Amino acid sequence: MDPVHTCGLDQRTVGEFGQNQTPLRVLVMVEAYTLNGVAKPVLEFCREAARSVSPRVEISLMTFVREKPDNEFLRAARTEGFPIDVIQESGRLDLSIIAKVRDAVRHRNPQVIWTNNTKSNFLIRASGLNREAKWVAFYHGHTYANLLDRTYNQIDRWSHRGADRLVTVCGKFASDLAARGVQSDRIRVQHTPIRIADPVPAAVVRELRNRLCGANSETKILLTVGRLSKEKGHADLLRTVAELRRRSGIPTFRLVLVGDGPELHALESQSASMGIGDVVDFAGHQGNVRPYYAASDIFCLPSHTEGSPNVLLEAMEAGVPIVATAVGGVPEMVTHDRHALLIGAMDAPGMADAMVRLLADSALRARLASAAREQLAAHSPQQYFQNVTSIFLELVTGIS
Repeated sequence: MDPVHTCGLDQRTVGEFGQNQTPLRVLVMVEAYTLNGVAKPVLEFCREAARSVSPRVEISLMTFVREKPDNEFLRAARTEGFPIDVIQESGRLDLSIIAKVRDAVRHRNPQVIWTNNTKSNFLIRASGLNREAKWVAFYHGHTYANLLDRTYNQIDRWSHRGADRLVTVCGKFASDLAARGVQSDRIRVQHTPIRIADPVPAAVVRELRNRLCGANSETKILLTVGRLSKEKGHADLLRTVAELRRRSGIPTFRLVLVGDGPELHALESQSASMGIGDVVDFAGHQGNVRPYYAASDIFCLPSHTEGSPNVLLEAMEAGVPIVATAVGGVPEMVTHDRHALLIGAMDAPGMADAMVRLLADSALRARLASAAREQLAAHSPQQYFQNVTSIFLELVTGIS
């Protein structure tokens, strides 16, 4: 375990929340069933809050469940001993939970409410709780797959008007918020954190590679990780694989897709119709994805839109060379030909060209992976805790 640390925050803003003083009370609302890209940063913040002596931050969590009273996120929070209120809802539009949320928030009596999703944003503004505590809403981007998505986006924009601060994960999203009329002095940018972990045991990596590739130890594993939804660009990635199959001199490879989502069956059908089913594995959701990174040779991020993608950081941490689309906050995290190979969105031939470069050049793979890993110092959980806490303290103390 990391030692207890004291953050390098401006001591004017730490004030009464310093060592041996009153803790800053923060309630975090998280709509997550798995350890997704929203849940992981929140849990890292909670871990750092538990270690920090100055400022002192007292965290409680709130989440929502429907049919199942248990899930991966809940288990993780409870295992680490973080206090959490679970709001039971009967369906997607269960407005009775407004009263439940109001009661739970008032019981916790936070000075800051931190929300992370459309539902939580709506509940805080609709309940009027934004007038009883400072409210920081994190904006992770919007999707536009269907009419329901677009309706939720409009609701979110209404909700955002009541937040004291909007924290977003990349400069591109900050520009989007400003273009929608959000005052620039209410917007903050904070990239996603990642914690450096111990290497995956070699025996675990060998077992996984044997399961994916069989006896052929020379097979290259191309990996992508994420929710199987349209904006993640997996259909483009399958077209890239088909393009690679048409080229000569390409080593034996397999594409492994880790994740689940609404596009699974469509992607399986596309893979079969393109005649690439023999080299594509749909691995489904994995509670522990680190062995997949450790076993892979190239990480592929084909998204049409991104913020500060956690999966990109995970690939960087694992030392896997990266091919990614230059969308959202990706170019803020990695530079083309220095930390990764970046291409345009929906450019299957361009992604194929980038993969051919990497497959043919082991020195390039090593150089990119090494440089990318050095970038992670700016994404440490300690720095994340310090930056986010400074936003909270700025609101509570009035000192910027």
